[in-house]
Amino acid sequence: MKNYIPVPTEQECFEIMRRYHMRDNIMKHSMQVMKVSMAIVENLKEPSLIQADLVQAAALLHDIAKSRTIETKELRHDLIGGTIMRELGYEAIARIVDSHVVFDDFKPDGSLEEREIVFYADKRVMHDRIVSLDERVADLVRRYGINERIVNLITENKNFIRELGIKIQSFLVSDIEEIISRL
Repeated sequence: MKNYIPVPTEQECFEIMRRYHMRDNIMKHSMQVMKVSMAIVENLKEPSLIQADLVQAAALLHDIAKSRTIETKELRHDLIGGTIMRELGYEAIARIVDSHVVFDDFKPDGSLEEREIVFYADKRVMHDRIVSLDERVADLVRRYGINERIVNLITENKNFIRELGIKIQSFLVSDIEEIISRL
């Protein structure tokens, strides 16, 4: 097993969400992302490869800055959220929050990482509903596709998410779609 990294409990995550005025709809989204993430973790061939409570906390807190950025019109809620997590002393969560919108350094043949699980789970949850990748990408295009460049980035990202899903599947004991459909 990896070295254990201290993370906030589920209750502490909810306290952090309240402290940063996370909107109810974003909280519901985060709870669904946590459900998908934990379903993946619970179906790993080798659960010791992943720190489950890190995945749980990062899934709950991945959109910690979303409410703020909606109010202030700031961009990159992911990076702002990562900064918040660092200020709270949670560097490992900060790295996951930082990479839940733009994922750099993907290693298709590498070990499975907590941030990959949270990234993938986030792309399978639209608002508070678990959806297909196609439905989620169409929603992202509708909501954020303000110009052709952004639409192309979102569409290209779909191919990456599929590749990430294939990687995650290789670490699971059951079919990923079957796992998600049971939620």
